[in-house]
Amino acid sequence: MKIILAGGGTGGHVIPALAVANELRAAGHKVAFVGTTRGIETRLVPQAGYPLYLVNVGALNRVSLMTRLRTMLRLPISILSAARVLLGFGTHVVIGVGGYAAGPATMAAVLLRIPVVLFEPNVVPGFANRKVARFAANAGVQFEQAGKWFPRHEVTGIPVRPAFFNLPPRKSPAPSLLAFGGSQGARALNRILCESAAALLQRVPGLRIVHQTGPREFEEVKAAYAASKIPVEVSAFIDDMAQSFADADLIVCRSGASTVAEIAAAGKCALFVPFPGAADDHQLRNAELLASQGAALLIPENDLTPARFVEEVAALLASPGRMAQMGSRSRQLAHPDAAAHLARMAIAAANR
Repeated sequence: MKIILAGGGTGGHVIPALAVANELRAAGHKVAFVGTTRGIETRLVPQAGYPLYLVNVGALNRVSLMTRLRTMLRLPISILSAARVLLGFGTHVVIGVGGYAAGPATMAAVLLRIPVVLFEPNVVPGFANRKVARFAANAGVQFEQAGKWFPRHEVTGIPVRPAFFNLPPRKSPAPSLLAFGGSQGARALNRILCESAAALLQRVPGLRIVHQTGPREFEEVKAAYAASKIPVEVSAFIDDMAQSFADADLIVCRSGASTVAEIAAAGKCALFVPFPGAADDHQLRNAELLASQGAALLIPENDLTPARFVEEVAALLASPGRMAQMGSRSRQLAHPDAAAHLARMAIAAANR
């Protein structure tokens, strides 16, 4: 069977899609991707050994009126380009994973009467998935609350690397705080850590602070810590994130869908600071859902003052039982079988 995974842009779209692709390839199916030139798929998909077809499509969400108009004018051409890819590949089913390329490819599949299965990792579906929802054969969602947007859905969870379900042994016995903002970093988190680290170390003696800054602000943050003589382990990237999770008592991070899924898989206590510029405010909705179930703590970026940050973090680190309970509730939201589940849904849709 020949299967297209369409979408991308960020790791939150591409990494789960690759996990599903690996399941399909292992079962003997032929898999290819449809993406855009400006997405992370241009690097990750070829590295994983999959063909990548590119379509030219602009943004529609949280952009200027002029940008939306340009995108709408070009959309028929994008759909036609995607249709040529689907026909040329001999596609039996398309899996839309969200992101720029998902819209044209899934719309083309609908016009060609090729079955479409959607993957939605957030509480509020993205723009492309909302538009194609009523035509989809099925949809895999991370949260049951997202199911209301789709005529048919199954709770699959988000595919997560197996290492997060089976963390390696902890290397450091010291109380530890891990802060990161994704591969590009997060300016707000970098700022709050720099402003709060000294006070945190006073409140929690012996605290180990591990701070991943992203590449853009690494030198600046590193210099700030050095000038203040604050002992923080700072890096632009963290290669072995599973080990960093294992060593951490508390994680401070954004609340993108893949990050939330990794924290759930690891059963870790997290303090989420959602990115306020996320499309449809989906990061806030993700964090609100976990916080409402006692599985995480949420501080909106507008409320992120050094005083509050230090108080919340110090209170959590002083309560191991509370952190363990939050981690346990988070783990209940994990789905170890997510990639295989989505692969089965795609095969079933094609067979129907």
